Amino acid sequence: MAQSAESIDPSAVVNRYRVFDRWIKSGTSNRTDIFLHTQQMLKEIHPDHHITRVQPGGQMDLLGYAEAGHAVAVQDNYNPPGSNDVPTHNVPGFYHDTHRAYQASPKPFEKPGGTLSDKIYFGRWLYTWENITFLLYKVVVQDYQIGEDPMLYILAPNTPERIDKLGHHLDTDTLLLAAGDWSCALHDEIYVFDNGNWSKDAVLWQSVQGASWDDVILEPAMKEALMNDVIGFFDTRDVYQDLGLMWKRGIILHGLPGNGKTASIKALINSLEARGREEGSKRIPSLYVKAFDSCNGGKWSIRYIFEHARKMAPCVLIFEDLDTLVLDEYRSYFLNEVDGLESNEGILMIGSTNHLSSLDPSIANRPSRFDRKYHFKLPDQETRERYAEYWRKKLENKPIVADKFEDGITDVVAQVTEGFSFAYMRELFMSSLLALVRGFNPDEPQEDPVEGDEGSSTAGDGVIVDKPGTAGDENNESTGDNTKENKGKEEASEEKKQKAKPKRVFPVVDVPENLKNNLLLKIMLFEAKILFDEMDRDDDEPKEKRGNSAEPAGRMLVQVRRGQPALRMRLKGIPDMVRAADYSEQLRLLRVANEMRQVKTG
Repeated sequence: MAQSAESIDPSAVVNRYRVFDRWIKSGTSNRTDIFLHTQQMLKEIHPDHHITRVQPGGQMDLLGYAEAGHAVAVQDNYNPPGSNDVPTHNVPGFYHDTHRAYQASPKPFEKPGGTLSDKIYFGRWLYTWENITFLLYKVVVQDYQIGEDPMLYILAPNTPERIDKLGHHLDTDTLLLAAGDWSCALHDEIYVFDNGNWSKDAVLWQSVQGASWDDVILEPAMKEALMNDVIGFFDTRDVYQDLGLMWKRGIILHGLPGNGKTASIKALINSLEARGREEGSKRIPSLYVKAFDSCNGGKWSIRYIFEHARKMAPCVLIFEDLDTLVLDEYRSYFLNEVDGLESNEGILMIGSTNHLSSLDPSIANRPSRFDRKYHFKLPDQETRERYAEYWRKKLENKPIVADKFEDGITDVVAQVTEGFSFAYMRELFMSSLLALVRGFNPDEPQEDPVEGDEGSSTAGDGVIVDKPGTAGDENNESTGDNTKENKGKEEASEEKKQKAKPKRVFPVVDVPENLKNNLLLKIMLFEAKILFDEMDRDDDEPKEKRGNSAEPAGRMLVQVRRGQPALRMRLKGIPDMVRAADYSEQLRLLRVANEMRQVKTG
């Protein structure tokens, strides 16, 4: 049973108003330290209480600790002196500095409508834990340099036998230790580092709950090796110690986009979560790094990231798109944190990259930093057939599809999707199913849904059709004079043609007789052709337009396209850069900016 404020402080009725009144006056007073001023103010108003001041946040969330059911925090509602109303403790107080805010629903389709919440800048709670009742004050100061700066004041009865030699209150310290341990742990959350801060992300945690290794279709041997590598690491600490080895490991997942790297990371996070829920197993926290950018700089961020990971160990530390994270200017600092003097015991690092060659050799080729590399290749025909079979089983209980997903379709789909990534395979099934539900029939007359200025290949006869004006037009003759300059251009053009990658042709597959009238297969072949042409155009696009992360300027372009603010600030002197519609022009401007920056720093 929570005590009333009056039972622990007889003058509480009067003091309530005095504290708030003094707080209002302090807002316009001349002062150098508002927190020290507030502590002195509380000492004067609560002379019989011991005061402990703590900074709330990720490692000390007293109100969150109570909200989780480990304590009782009742926001104090009181009345001005002279009021005949009886003070209550079950309604949010009027005499608080509170901002009311509306929050939209994070899942409007599942739970429409928003909620209202209070952002408290000054408040007081009766805080009961282990049958001990404290007074808890919270103040938030607006700082123009660091933003909002909060502080908590914990008041406990000033009992001499509960005060240690250093002047700390034993009951308060016991509460802080319990709340601190709870605050540091993850509770259905994932730690995310972004904008220079670690935060707990419950939404990201929720998004990986559906991830399963059953949904990740990879080459069986590699899939098993990856699973054993990660899970086995956390089960073999004793083995590492017996062998005299540092209990740390690094893994790189590399390969073209859309081939299962992110899906594998999600499955790894979820499998470690499930392992932690087993009796006798310790939960392994996951730490996900989005970017190194912060107002303090990349080096500071790297230091902060590894400091936190060492505190959370054993843990998984994830660097997605490692090649765009580690820039040249702080690569050596990153390497020192990965494999320097400080211990990273219990940390499993997982880095991913689309292009292993774009990683610096000091990162990619040093086993003591990243010990093992897993290549996520384009799926071969057998793997594509297993992926199609995965979809068939997934849809076998869906009446609108099940009767149309006949035996043999998976084999045809596997043959016709040569060169498809898993992302393209997924899009093939998604678009085909939606077209089927809409009643689409590819046999009916229709306009070509794929338009482009470049030649395309036909599915019917496998013949490449070039449009007028392209390299394949025999009547396209040069009208220039036969000068040395033109000859040189012609020779260079001819050499370029010889080196050019031959245009791929959409596979021609023999469809079994019993499947020729299958509507689902007809739609899938139609959609596969559209996706094939789209892939072909992507391959023809110059690398500089896409942003080549293997070169510094291209890596900067990739970051600009991702909207990294620190890079935009670094290139503030070239305003046209972000407005340039053509990526090649953006790249040119970025190269100029990079040269300017090197000259300045040189």
